[in-house]
Amino acid sequence: MSDAERPTDGGVSGDDDFEPIQVFPEAEEMDLRPGADDCYKCSTCDTNCPVAEVDDEFPGPKFQGPEQWRLKRQEDQDVDDSVMKCSNCMRCDSACPSDVPLSQMHNTARGEYVEEQMDKFSREYVRNRILANYRRLAPLGSMFPRTTNFVMGLSATQWLGEKVLGITSERELPEFATETFREWWTKRGGAQVTNPDKRIAYFHGCYANYNTPEVAKALVRVYEHLGYEIMVPDQHCSGTPMFANGMLEDARRSAETNVRELAAALEDGADIVASCSSCSMSLRQEYPELFDFDGTDDVAENTWDAVEYLRVHEDLEAELEGTSVGDEFDDFAYHAPCHARNQGLDGQTLEVLAPIDGVEAHDVGDSCSGISGTYGWKAENYETSMKIGEEMVDHMEDADAETGLTECPTCSMQMEHGTGYEITHTLEVLEAALVGTAESTATGANAQ
Repeated sequence: MSDAERPTDGGVSGDDDFEPIQVFPEAEEMDLRPGADDCYKCSTCDTNCPVAEVDDEFPGPKFQGPEQWRLKRQEDQDVDDSVMKCSNCMRCDSACPSDVPLSQMHNTARGEYVEEQMDKFSREYVRNRILANYRRLAPLGSMFPRTTNFVMGLSATQWLGEKVLGITSERELPEFATETFREWWTKRGGAQVTNPDKRIAYFHGCYANYNTPEVAKALVRVYEHLGYEIMVPDQHCSGTPMFANGMLEDARRSAETNVRELAAALEDGADIVASCSSCSMSLRQEYPELFDFDGTDDVAENTWDAVEYLRVHEDLEAELEGTSVGDEFDDFAYHAPCHARNQGLDGQTLEVLAPIDGVEAHDVGDSCSGISGTYGWKAENYETSMKIGEEMVDHMEDADAETGLTECPTCSMQMEHGTGYEITHTLEVLEAALVGTAESTATGANAQ
C-alpha cells in the first residue's frame, strides 16, 4: 500500500490538513531520564533489589525509575514518596540487561521529591539534611574529639537523637579520631616522595579524614613505598549521602569544588584514587550522570579505587610474594561493598591478598550489608537494614575468621554491629605486608 492509500489509525484516508495530536503535551520539557524507554519490564532490577527482598511494601527500582518517569510524562503526577525508601545501593544498575540508568533516575526523583514535596520543617527533612551533610558537622566534633565521643556515646544522647531526629539509638555513633588525616598530613610535611612520573591525587573523603585516618595513612605509606608522589587536594564530601537523601543542590556545590580541584591535579600529571568505594563510585558514575561542570568527564575517566589502581599499575603479586603480616592480622571474612561490585571490583581483594603468607580472605557472598550509608541510621529503616544484612552476618560468622575486611566505611559499621568483629580495610593489610615487612627486613639488616 502506498503512502497515499495508507489509512490513519482511525481508518480514515489521509488528509493534507491533518495535524497530529500531542498526546504528552509536556514531554518536550520533561526531563525523562535518558534510557527510560529502554526498559522492557523484565523485573531483573526488582529481583536484585535488597530492599524489595525484605520489604513487601517497597515497589522496587523498576517503578522508582522508568515507570515513574513514564507516569510523569503522561500526567501531572507527583513523585511517589516510596522513593525515599531506596537505599541507593545501586545494585539495580549492574543488574539491568538493557543498561537503563536506574540509579540516575532514582537520584533525580529523590531530588525532585525533596525539593517540591517534602516539608522543610519536618523532622525527616532536618534529620536527612544533617546526615547528608556530615562534613559540615564533623569539623566541630573533631575539634574536641574526646569530649564529643563521650557525649555521643551516652545512652541519653542516643535516646534523644532517636526521639528528636529519628536517628536510631540501636547503633553506636562512630568515634572521631584524636587527630584527623589532614592534620597528620600537614604535621608530617606533606608528601615524602617526589616523582612526577608516578603521581596520584588522593580523594580521602570525610570518614577517612575525621574517623578512620589509619586507612588514609595506610594508603599514603603503601603508595610511597611503591614510589608514588601523593597530592592531597582541597575537597568536599563526594556527595554520596546527599544523593541518597535527595539533597541535589548540596551535592552540586560539593561536586563543583571537587571537580575543580581534582581537574587541576590531573593537569599536574596525577591520577585520582579514592580509598572509599562509594567515593570512587560517586566521582566515576554519579558526577557525569548528573552534572556538567568543565572537567567532570575527565575526573570521572581518571578516577580509580585505590586497590584497583595498584592492581592495574603495579606488579603486586611480585611485591607481595614472601611478605607476611605476622600476628597483626588473622584470616579475614571479606565483604565486597555494593558500590565496589558496581565498579566490577568484587573479586580484587581476594586476588590481591592471595600472595601474602599466612593470609586468607574468605568471601562471605554477594549479599548487601544493608546499611547503605545513611539509610540504616534512620530509625524507620533500622529493622529493614538488619534484615538485609542478615545473610552477610551469617556468612561472616560461618567463615573461619574473626576479623572483617571491606573497603566501605559504612559497610564496616554494619559488619561490626552485626558480629562484634574488628573490621579493617584492604589498604591496612597491604601496609602491614609491604611496609611492615620492609621495616622488619631493614631492622634485621641493621642488627647484623
